[in-house]
Amino acid sequence: MTDLDLCYMSATQALQRYRDRSLSPVEATRAHLARLDAVEPAINAFMTRDHESAMAEASASEARWSRGEPIGPLDGVTVTIKDLIPQKGRPMRNGSATSDDKPLDVDAPCVARLREAGCVFLGKTTTPEFGWKGITDGPLFGYTRNPWNLAHSPGGSSGGGAASLAAGVGHLALGNDGGGSIRIPTSYSGLYGLKPTFGRVPDHPREGAFCMTSSEGPMTRCVEDAALMLNDLARPDAQDWYALPHDDRDWRAGMSQGVEGLRIAYAPGLGGAVVDDEVRSAVDAAAASFAAMGATVEEVGAVFEPLEEPMTPLWLAGFAALLRGVPEEKRALLDPRFREVAERGLGVTLEQYLGSIRHRDRLGSAMGQFHERYDLLLTPTLPTTAPAVETPYHSQGFHRWNHAVPFTVPFNLTGQPGASIPCGLSKAGLPIGLQIVAAKYREDLVLRASHAFEQVHPQVWPHAAVEAALAAGIPHAG
Repeated sequence: MTDLDLCYMSATQALQRYRDRSLSPVEATRAHLARLDAVEPAINAFMTRDHESAMAEASASEARWSRGEPIGPLDGVTVTIKDLIPQKGRPMRNGSATSDDKPLDVDAPCVARLREAGCVFLGKTTTPEFGWKGITDGPLFGYTRNPWNLAHSPGGSSGGGAASLAAGVGHLALGNDGGGSIRIPTSYSGLYGLKPTFGRVPDHPREGAFCMTSSEGPMTRCVEDAALMLNDLARPDAQDWYALPHDDRDWRAGMSQGVEGLRIAYAPGLGGAVVDDEVRSAVDAAAASFAAMGATVEEVGAVFEPLEEPMTPLWLAGFAALLRGVPEEKRALLDPRFREVAERGLGVTLEQYLGSIRHRDRLGSAMGQFHERYDLLLTPTLPTTAPAVETPYHSQGFHRWNHAVPFTVPFNLTGQPGASIPCGLSKAGLPIGLQIVAAKYREDLVLRASHAFEQVHPQVWPHAAVEAALAAGIPHAG
C-alpha cells in the first residue's frame, strides 16, 4: 500500500486496521498531515491547522488501541471541521475578514460528539463569508480550488472540507448545509455527502440567518462512513430543544437490504430546473440503475413550482440579518457581492417575509403528501458541473436559483434528509452527483438506496486525475 492509498483509505477500513494492529492512528495521522502539507498550497482549503495537537491526539488514540480500550467508535479517525462550526481551542472566522482570531472555549454539540468518539482533528476548513454561497472564496483567504481541476471551484459553502477530502486529507469532513452546502461541494468534488433531517444532529446555539434550515452532517468517501459518522453526530444534547428524540439506532443497520420493491420518483426538472445535457445523461443512467436493481422508478414532472420568487424574501432577509451583525466600520471588509445582496435584504418587508414562511409551509405539506406515494425522490444534485474558480456567484453566468440550489434548497426548507452520491464524470473529467431524498426522519432509506447504488457503481478514487491536476499547478492567478 502506498502513502496515497493510505490517505484515501475510508474511516471504516482504517478502524478495521486499528483493530487488527496492521495500522496505527499515528501512522494514519502522519500520512494525512504530510498530504495536507503537500496539497494545501494548491487547493487552499484550510483556515487553521495544528500538526502538534493532531499528533498528540493520535498518540493518545494509539495508546488506547494498544490497550484494547478505544474511547469511542471513531477513535483515531482523522476529521476536518468547517469554519462555521464552533471548535474549542480554535478560532471561528466564519470565512470573514470582519471576524477575529480569538480561540473559542466551547465545542458545538457535533464537534463534542466527535471528540468524545476519539477523533483526531486536522484543522478547520474554508467557507465563503458566513456560508453565503455555493462556491468557496472570500476576501479573508482567497480561492479554494477543486483538486480534480484547479481551474474549478469545489463548490460551497463546505468547500474546504470537500476539497481537502477529495485530495486525500483526512478520513472524514464535517460540514453543514443550510441550502445545499454539504451536497453541492460533495457533488462537485466526487464525494458522498448527507444532509440529515432537521433536528437529527443537535446544534447549539442555533444562531445565524438560516439556523432553522441548516443541519450539520458528514462528507465522506463512502456511504458506510457517513452512516458511521451519523451514529455519533446524532447522539443527544440537551442544549438543543429542537433536536429529535434520540433512538440510539445504528444507521448502518439495514443498509444492505437493497432497493427492490421501493417506489422511486425521478424528477430531473424539479421545480422547473434545467440541467446540462451531460448531467442529465449521467443522472438518467443512475435512475435506470435503480430500476435494474428492482425498484419501481417513475419519472415525474416538476413536483412543485419554481421557488425563486416566493422564497427570495426569506433568503435576502437572512443575509440582511447577518449584515446587521457587522459593525458599520467593518463593512468595507465584506465580500462586495455578499454586501450587495445583504443590503437588498434590508428592504424586505414583514409581509414579504411572512409570505415566504407561508410558502415554505405549503411546500412541506406537499412533500409530505408526495412521500405517501413514493419512498424516494431522485434528482440531479446540481444542474451543471463545477464552475470556474473565479466565477462571480449569483451573476448571470452562475445564478443562485438556476445553477446552484434548485435541487438542494427545497429540502432545507422542508427539513427532509438528502444525499449526493457520485454518478459519473463529464467529458472534461469533472464529477456529477445524484441526489437521493426521502421523507422526514427516513435517513435509513437514503442510506439504503445510496449503499445499493454504490455497490453497483463503486467509487474509484482518482489518484491519477488529482495528482495530474496538482502537478499542473494553478492555471492562472486568483
